[in-house]
Amino acid sequence: MKNKMNYPEDFINKVIQGDCLKVMKDIPDNSVDLVLTDPPYGIEYKRHIPYPRYEKIDNDNNLDWLPLVIKEMYRVLYERGNMYMFCNWQNVDIFKTEISKHFTIRNMLIWNKGGGGMGDLKTTYGSVYEICFFANKKPSKLNGRRDNDVINLSRSGNKFHPTEKPISLIGYLIRKSSNESDLILDPFLGSGTTAVAAKQLKRNFIGIEISPEYCKIANERLRVETLL
Repeated sequence: MKNKMNYPEDFINKVIQGDCLKVMKDIPDNSVDLVLTDPPYGIEYKRHIPYPRYEKIDNDNNLDWLPLVIKEMYRVLYERGNMYMFCNWQNVDIFKTEISKHFTIRNMLIWNKGGGGMGDLKTTYGSVYEICFFANKKPSKLNGRRDNDVINLSRSGNKFHPTEKPISLIGYLIRKSSNESDLILDPFLGSGTTAVAAKQLKRNFIGIEISPEYCKIANERLRVETLL
């Protein structure tokens, strides 16, 4: 882990409730081994089947925040670290443009969720995939074999969050781009999947989430799923 002693108290392995742009200001330069995040896509996401238990996703009505977030992620990432950022096809051009201003994009991974997609059932095709940009400052060797850029893993079932990613998917990316004891940052922690996967794989994390309710869910998942 890089520069651990320079971190503010209670940053490491904690769920931090707050605006990620403000919180990341306190993270030292070049001190995070891996950034892995699933931010709002800027599409005002709404499930066609109502799930009233879910909160509305904060900051999902625009992408005004995206350039500043990417700039901060670049600043805190170690020079040999990797960055993964999920998005979807509607705004893929915006995400690619903003990421490219700082990072070198190495690939655009496709997560094949399997099964039929929700949404318009008559006038367009079912959406069964999501996009994840893989980028870094400098080329960094991936762990394990050379895998393909289409990842076939089943969806999570969205038990805790309307756009929740499965532990298997996040865990796979963590294993490919980090080692035990490394520090992983997720500025949009949501229900805590990145934090849970990190601890299960013996990594450290910084998780930032603006919603108090999702912070509670993330902490409970850490308690139950990792005994943290």
